[in-house]
Amino acid sequence: MMNEFTLKVRDIFTREHFRHAKVLSGSRGLDRVIRWVHVLEVEDFGSLINGGELILMTGVGLHLDFSAQLKFVQQLIASNAAGICIEKGPYIQEIHEDILELAEKNDFPIIMFEETVKFVDITQELHSLIINRHHDLLRYLDTSSRKFIELSMSSNGIVKILHELYDYFHRTIIFVPTQGKSFYYPSDKKHFHALIMDHFQSIENETISQRMLTIDDESFVLMPIGGLGQVWGYLCLHTTEEAPEEFHFLILDRAALAIAQILLRNRTIEERKQHSEDKFVRAVLQGRDYDTEDLINHLPFAGPDMKYRVFVMEIQPPDRMMNEEDWEDIKLQRSLMIRGIFKRFGFSPAVSATKEEIAVIAGFPVNAREKVKVMLQRLIQYILRTEGRKEFLGNNRIYGVGREYSQIDQLSKSYAEAKEVVALNHSTIKEKMITYDDIGVYRLLLPLKKSGELSTYVKDYLGPILDYDSQADSDLYETLKVYLACGRSKKEAAEKLYVVRQTLYHRLEKIEQLLGKDYMDSDHRIAIETAIKAYELLKES
Repeated sequence: MMNEFTLKVRDIFTREHFRHAKVLSGSRGLDRVIRWVHVLEVEDFGSLINGGELILMTGVGLHLDFSAQLKFVQQLIASNAAGICIEKGPYIQEIHEDILELAEKNDFPIIMFEETVKFVDITQELHSLIINRHHDLLRYLDTSSRKFIELSMSSNGIVKILHELYDYFHRTIIFVPTQGKSFYYPSDKKHFHALIMDHFQSIENETISQRMLTIDDESFVLMPIGGLGQVWGYLCLHTTEEAPEEFHFLILDRAALAIAQILLRNRTIEERKQHSEDKFVRAVLQGRDYDTEDLINHLPFAGPDMKYRVFVMEIQPPDRMMNEEDWEDIKLQRSLMIRGIFKRFGFSPAVSATKEEIAVIAGFPVNAREKVKVMLQRLIQYILRTEGRKEFLGNNRIYGVGREYSQIDQLSKSYAEAKEVVALNHSTIKEKMITYDDIGVYRLLLPLKKSGELSTYVKDYLGPILDYDSQADSDLYETLKVYLACGRSKKEAAEKLYVVRQTLYHRLEKIEQLLGKDYMDSDHRIAIETAIKAYELLKES
């Protein structure tokens, strides 16, 4: 296919003027593309060469100077000329072996005319051929563009476009979107697809700028696909050529434009769907009424064999100066990304995203409930590691998950519970929780905090210690907290407090004076330990 539109060095030997031409060196370079033909007899040609020219020469001016001839060929090689044709005659009878060796080493064709030829006839013929093939290429690209656009309007348009590209190149073609499912053709070239996918996953969503990519000695031509100022994916063509022709990029560019139109249409559909889903999820989480039809549309996975948890992630809001169009784009990308992550870890999600929060109704089969906490833990670790998408998820990501429920109308409870876990993870409490099931005594303390009774409770059980620390600038509270956390092991507590045993004994005696001799009795100790948890919770306020 490509040979129909490009003129290569090997093609010229089918022309009448080259019937008596002979390749002296650089035969591995016969696939070089000829972009123009140039008669050149001067030693210093400087900017006269742009690359891809087939040079014609008699050797006049260079025939007596071997060093000048060598320099001339070196300059042609450096300028990426297609090759050189030398007329055997009064100026040059043979080529020095050092020049032939240089040409062979650089795959630079040196051709000798064994008989006299007219350079003007050669240039006229080859220029006409090059120009006609260029016009053929433009017509072919126009036809191809129409074909790709036609395929983009059909079902499974991306797969059909990949099939069409395979017919052009007879090489594996792969489409890798930045979000969503990838495609490749033909289906028996799965190993190339795996190579590309492993590479894209390893670079964590970075934008790729190069037009060529080499992975494990396999070469691929890359063509980005995008719109609205963003890259949406890449077309990847497997190739055996180190320097693919411009034809590769021209055809891939037309195909990329057609695929971009498919993605843009899908994006518009996705925006409408996400806007509707967002409203539905918010209604459920806020305990408002919803239509059964909405439930079927947005939670198609709902049913008696499913359980649900609500996941909430508090995120840093975007720049206040951001316009509404940019925010809508981020919101869509944020929702698509989170939905994809939840699906990846085995959940059926419905997503709502605001500037400060992402909320997900995460459905899972009843028979998977034992594995759900592990799935959630891995999911959260993955989200926290997703550095390549800070523009969508922000820098600060505080999460929480509510308890599981079997009824959709119970999910407002799970949402409220998830928000409480977020509040705890936002505090100075050291242990980070995932689900509401993990928060233990804080389930009792949080309602007391809201009612204002928690500070009274702390004052009743820790007031003397806190007052003494404030007046004497001492560390009795910290000592008591560490001592109880160490299971009342004096040796371990002294080590953690970085004090000698005698100092710890002195502090414990003072604590006993302030709290009473029975402060380590079972009931009193539990009350004090709870008060310590309460005080840590209040410190954030």
